[in-house]
Amino acid sequence: MIQIQINLPESAFSTLRSTPDEFAQAMLLAAIVKWYEIGMISQSKAAEIAGISRQSFLQTLDQFKVSPFQTTPEELNEEINRG
Repeated sequence: MIQIQINLPESAFSTLRSTPDEFAQAMLLAAIVKWYEIGMISQSKAAEIAGISRQSFLQTLDQFKVSPFQTTPEELNEEINRG
């Protein structure tokens, strides 16, 4: 596993009332959710990167109020009109 070092002011941890490890995990989840939301990664890849199950990732999406579906309204209309 590769480690990445990020320099943050100590006040960053008090913002979320967390330890450095909890803060790092929260940052990782936020990034992964955003990458999923914009279509950069799949649910399976997101769960793998986060080190959690796909079901846990779906629960994380719900916490961030992000849809688990990556279909745009336009794609959905196309699918409906094909039928």
